Amino acid sequence: MSLLKKLEEKIQGLFEGGFNRAFKSPVQPVELARKLVKEMDDHKVISVSRIYAPNEYTVFLSPADSQQFEAYEEDLKADLSDYLAEHARRENYDLLSTPAVIMEADEDLQVGEFGIATRMVSGPKPPPEAPVPEPEISRTVIYRPPAQGTMAVSAGDARELGLARECVTLTAGNRIYEVGKRVVLIGRGSHADFVLTDANVSRRHAELRQRGRDYVIVDLDSTNGVEVNGRRVQTKTLADGDMIKLGTTNIKYERRSC
Repeated sequence: MSLLKKLEEKIQGLFEGGFNRAFKSPVQPVELARKLVKEMDDHKVISVSRIYAPNEYTVFLSPADSQQFEAYEEDLKADLSDYLAEHARRENYDLLSTPAVIMEADEDLQVGEFGIATRMVSGPKPPPEAPVPEPEISRTVIYRPPAQGTMAVSAGDARELGLARECVTLTAGNRIYEVGKRVVLIGRGSHADFVLTDANVSRRHAELRQRGRDYVIVDLDSTNGVEVNGRRVQTKTLADGDMIKLGTTNIKYERRSC
């Protein structure tokens, strides 16, 4: 059984009986992830030789719950989209495009309540093996927490699901660069995002690229190359604490919950 499947079952146990406590809880990202895949399963369409699943999910939140996600809404939507895509892959569902997650505030909802509406929207056309179902908007399903209910999920579980908020930094000497974009150019040129004053570093030496939940260092055909933990690489997926060497400059890659 895969790690992700085990986590899903653990989360299901939390939802279905493990969190009756004394106060009302706001909506949690891990709860949205669980209910979104439930809606994907509930609204799949079985064709001749394919199983199609919705590729657009609108999440309706109370104004208070919507406000709590404002600071990282785009990252959260991207993480939920990745989670839906992974679930579709495991279940062999066909999607018309990468899952899109939309979040909207609804004055009729209270804290802890949320609604989900799904539909299929046009995307790249699959091979003409079977007819593609017509776009269809589902009814909005409202989820309400149990009376006097809240939930808790460990930081470890949230991190495994890709729903934990993380900070990624590059440290060279006493300089710290906080990664805030999906592609970071590193080099000696003034146009680089992270500028290194090292004559052995090319003007466009390397890029740090986000791929899903990971970050990858890529050598841009530099003169002196890129090393990770003492080994020359062209492309390398990084782990927390890895040491990157560009020219004579050592850069420490770190990621942590924040």
